[in-house]
Amino acid sequence: MTQALPERPSLRSRRPWSNRTTRTSDIAAAVTLSIGEIAVFAWATYGYGITTWAAQGDQDEIDEATLANIAWMEHFLCVVLALAALAALSRAPWTTVSHLLAAGLVAVLVMGSRYEYDRDHPAPAPTRSAHCTPCLSGSGEMPLSRMMM
Repeated sequence: MTQALPERPSLRSRRPWSNRTTRTSDIAAAVTLSIGEIAVFAWATYGYGITTWAAQGDQDEIDEATLANIAWMEHFLCVVLALAALAALSRAPWTTVSHLLAAGLVAVLVMGSRYEYDRDHPAPAPTRSAHCTPCLSGSGEMPLSRMMM
């Protein structure tokens, strides 16, 4: 007598995105990951703040720490968006929403930091090109003799 082979589970049931995540595990994952993200973000921002404080007024070191913090926040934003994509792939709606909210908050913080840095460090004034001749009359208008050319 031959024995029947055990039935293999279908591919669909083995994939993590094939079934919706239960509400309790989804909310537990959302809370746990949110607390972890807050802790990591606060720790890194605190570290860059201490670096700025330790600069003792040296503007180059303060600028360096500020730019490093902005770059770190941009990378952190990418990680949060990747986690949101994984949560969406796992069909965990609460985790996806919490990550998208966190990504929105980090994006606002990145834009605010960039705006503040750019406002404090305006671009240098443009230099004159070789073919530009300034108007020395003081009126700011081009003389008629030049207009006719």
